[in-house]
Amino acid sequence: MAQTVSFPVGGMSCAACATRLEKVLNRQPGVQATVNFATARVQAEVDDPATALPAMATAIDRAGFTTTRESVDLSVTGMSCAACAARVEKILNRLPLTQASVNFATGRAHVTFVPGVSGPETFITRIEKAGFGAAPVDDAAPRPNPHTLRMQAWREERNQFVLTLLLALPFGAQMLAMLGGMGFMLPGWVQAALATVVQFYCARHLYPRAWKAVRGGAANMDVLVVLGTGIAYFFSLAVLVLRLPQPLYFESSVAIITLISLGRLMESRARDKTAAGLESLLKLQPPLAHVERAGVVHDCPVEQVRVGDVFVVRPGESLPVDGTVLDGASDVNEAMLTGESLPVAKQVHDTVFAGTLNTTGSLRVKATGVGADTALAHIVKMVEQAQGSKAHVQRLADRVAGVFVPVVLVLAALTFGVWWGVSGQVSPSLIAAVSVLVIACPCSLGLATPTAIMVGTGLGARAGILFRNADALEQAQKLDTLMLDKTGTLTQGTPMVQDVQPRPGVDPVRLLGVACTLEQDSEHPLARAIMAHAANLGVQHGMLAAFQATPGMGVAGTVDGVPACLGAPRFLAEQGIALEPQAAGGQADVGRTVIGVAQAGRLLGHITLSDTLRPDAVASVAAFRAAGIRVVMLTGDSPQAAGPIAAEVGVDDCHAGVLPGDKARIIEQYRAQGHVVGMVGDGINDAPALAAADVGFAIGAGTAIAREMADIVLMKNELASVGDAISLSRATLAKIRQNLFFAFIYNILGLPLAAFGLLNPIVAAGAMAMSSVSVVSNALLLNRWKPRAR
Repeated sequence: MAQTVSFPVGGMSCAACATRLEKVLNRQPGVQATVNFATARVQAEVDDPATALPAMATAIDRAGFTTTRESVDLSVTGMSCAACAARVEKILNRLPLTQASVNFATGRAHVTFVPGVSGPETFITRIEKAGFGAAPVDDAAPRPNPHTLRMQAWREERNQFVLTLLLALPFGAQMLAMLGGMGFMLPGWVQAALATVVQFYCARHLYPRAWKAVRGGAANMDVLVVLGTGIAYFFSLAVLVLRLPQPLYFESSVAIITLISLGRLMESRARDKTAAGLESLLKLQPPLAHVERAGVVHDCPVEQVRVGDVFVVRPGESLPVDGTVLDGASDVNEAMLTGESLPVAKQVHDTVFAGTLNTTGSLRVKATGVGADTALAHIVKMVEQAQGSKAHVQRLADRVAGVFVPVVLVLAALTFGVWWGVSGQVSPSLIAAVSVLVIACPCSLGLATPTAIMVGTGLGARAGILFRNADALEQAQKLDTLMLDKTGTLTQGTPMVQDVQPRPGVDPVRLLGVACTLEQDSEHPLARAIMAHAANLGVQHGMLAAFQATPGMGVAGTVDGVPACLGAPRFLAEQGIALEPQAAGGQADVGRTVIGVAQAGRLLGHITLSDTLRPDAVASVAAFRAAGIRVVMLTGDSPQAAGPIAAEVGVDDCHAGVLPGDKARIIEQYRAQGHVVGMVGDGINDAPALAAADVGFAIGAGTAIAREMADIVLMKNELASVGDAISLSRATLAKIRQNLFFAFIYNILGLPLAAFGLLNPIVAAGAMAMSSVSVVSNALLLNRWKPRAR
């Protein structure tokens, strides 16, 4: 039966586009589509959505249009191991045009979808049908303290473990007595009574989770534990009731549940520590704000502050929201944003950020960003997304975890069958099968990668290094080539006018007036330098019209009705105007930037500017090269201006006179040669290159568009932070590899030992419980990493 679907499409510029797209879609088998240009939507009847919708999406992309996609984060509850996360992910990915990533460690699902085809309600329904719980993550809602929630759950688990341990103590005393040759044995009915309470009360949470997994057509760790302990319990009960000549194994089932409870308790506490990085950010924002209304200051919850409200921040208090200083002056500690330990002086018209600490004076501030729109909220969101994403290295572990439990069930059945066939006895066969079931645990596989990523991204956030996703964290450690922009990256980005040389007969004031008029609306560092120099001399700008900018080259327009232009020698040459050779050459030879100013087709003169290197530029480049990374400088400056800078910092290669689009082309050339390329930039001109690189770094002073295009945002305005990001990436990936090794080797060695009868079920349970704890604890050792940039 045909189904009707409707979804938005982007990229249509006219009705002809809609007609062409409609023809393309109707060529697909089983599709009857209409395209509405006015609403930019496709409505189609499809015979089989599972096959037709992906084919439609491919056809739309090939036709030059785009399917509009959205994303949602869901909090998923009820997952007990990595196999559960793999099953939820598989269920969501079965939906048409849906891509889901489920993180067991964080309990989050990040789902990208096409609105109209599926949506959050569908995802929640599918997840709940599979036996789990799900709810959207509301960024705007007040955040409950995650640590408090986890501690509450931990206390419940602790109380449950204490009860289990008390009931297990008699069995422990029995085992110790037997080892001491005392021959003490609990009566069978006492063993049965104690084991029944442990099996069906203390472990009661295992049964619904195991049943939901089986009902959903899959199996998880709970299934293994229920089977292993259930077999031991019911076999012992049958022996006791039927008076069979077989030993009792009540102590095995009780010990297994006790050890598993202990392992879960320790794992829960260790996982709580992995989230410390993100929660340290959440604690920075104060709960109350001193809001000024009708001249009176009132304390109100920070959630009630609105844009435009005026609030007061006293010495020693943290700022509740982002804002602009109206009155007062103070030093503000912005270490949480930039990693910079020295306070920053703030005065009227300066911007301040939520979570930063006011240290000396009082400030009166107008709110400009509240709730999810504060810089702190954006940082927390980015860290959450990075922690919820998956690295490529995790895919192998996910594939293994997805088939792990069924394979273990088959192995346990084979173990029982082989042992029974060889020995002809039930007891050793049962012991070996239970050991196989109990020792197998996919949790360590599922925790190996996300726990290390959680710790690594949290450390990065505290050091002012924000990874957009796990792929960026993983790719950074592979870099062998690093591209550096010059202005604002290798240099301070605040050039100053060194010289103004008008041609004979031209008034310097006129030259500067034309220049500052052309640059009055530009945010380029050179433009700001010219404007500042003109303002210091009292030069006024004129009327600007017909303005045009050529990125990386220059600007043109009419100044007071007369055509004028300003820019690099090459730009002026294209306008038929040549700089004087001594101006274009001599100054540039010493690393200065020379720009020409012309009006009415006549050269008025030239302005020479220079920029200073960042204090850490030379040391940072040397550190990159020592780490085996080739360093290349990309700049739009002339070779004469770029050469001295390149020589001073010691880069391996320099590409000068490069337009923004050419930067991306050069990066693609290096990538085509097999290099893994990183790009460090700070401005709009760097955005194409940041997007083209394997890893884009936006350095602290960068523009918003540079930060949007970057994979790693460096809040601290230091080049050394790039080295810290790479160092943290390498340290995190080393921990991931160690964790995966431990997880795989544990199961590779443990399962055969259990199958050959060399592991007692109690020992197997202890080993299984400690496997996840060891993986998480190893990830926590990453906290020893320290940034070099201070």
